[in-house]
Amino acid sequence: MNIKDTGLVAIALAMIVSAGAASAQNAAPNASSSGPARTDKSIEYHNGPVMHGSSNVYFIWYGCWGTTGCNYGGTNDATTMGLLPEFLINLGSSPYFQINAGYPDANGAAPSGDLVLGGQVVDRYSRGNPLSEADLGAVVANQMATFGLPVDLTGIYVILTSADVSVEDTNTHFCITCCQRHGHFTYSGGEFKYVFVGNPARCPGSCGSGAPTPNGTLQADWIALWLAHALSGTVTNPLGTGWYDHFGLENADKCEGTYGATYSVTNPNGQTAQANVRLGSRDYFLEQNWVNGRKGHCAMSLAQ
Repeated sequence: MNIKDTGLVAIALAMIVSAGAASAQNAAPNASSSGPARTDKSIEYHNGPVMHGSSNVYFIWYGCWGTTGCNYGGTNDATTMGLLPEFLINLGSSPYFQINAGYPDANGAAPSGDLVLGGQVVDRYSRGNPLSEADLGAVVANQMATFGLPVDLTGIYVILTSADVSVEDTNTHFCITCCQRHGHFTYSGGEFKYVFVGNPARCPGSCGSGAPTPNGTLQADWIALWLAHALSGTVTNPLGTGWYDHFGLENADKCEGTYGATYSVTNPNGQTAQANVRLGSRDYFLEQNWVNGRKGHCAMSLAQ
């Protein structure tokens, strides 16, 4: 898949009229935790839509990705930009992501869990730095308006920021209050879904850990973890009116900081690392997801 490098584009995006409510998770993951994050066993449906069928996922590499000296050294840029598309391709149909099929809408139609890589672009600070919540929607709209990415009402647009980029707003402060979020915005009369995942190289103590990771790169492995989390919330609660509990926690939120059974792998750096799921030809360390049922619980698949 070709990656298009886009620079600053001076256009008016007046058709962006709102940035929707989104999920912002607490930072500081606890890699030693293995039990449920909450004692509450319920999650409720709020009569809104969930995402059906296959969803095209579009990556927007925002900031200085791929340039010399980027990402606080930039030694892992090529690995990250190659690994995350591979991760996405293998995530969608996996037993892990099929947990989301337990969240149907009012008609009984549930997310299929299928994810397809629809395209990638590089965006060189089209909305500057730092970004606000409204800027996240505008970053996506800019790509639509300039034909960098298609206008896809059933798609999910993923904004992956380089380590020098921050997101700061009333309730969202990357590295302090969240490591990822998902939301929605209005453009040209349609409602579109986005995901933001920040680069943990900016704050490895908050959005990652210093322990060796399965693929030997902190930023790629921890972005994969937060991306899986955000995508689960997106397909089951795309507009904030789907599935969440009375604390406002979505399915993946209820299992934040929990990992279940792990196993040891030797990463490309020759280090021993912990993993808990194999997708395609790679091992990953992901958070568990909430299995919906009378005895709701955190797990890595419906079979657990």
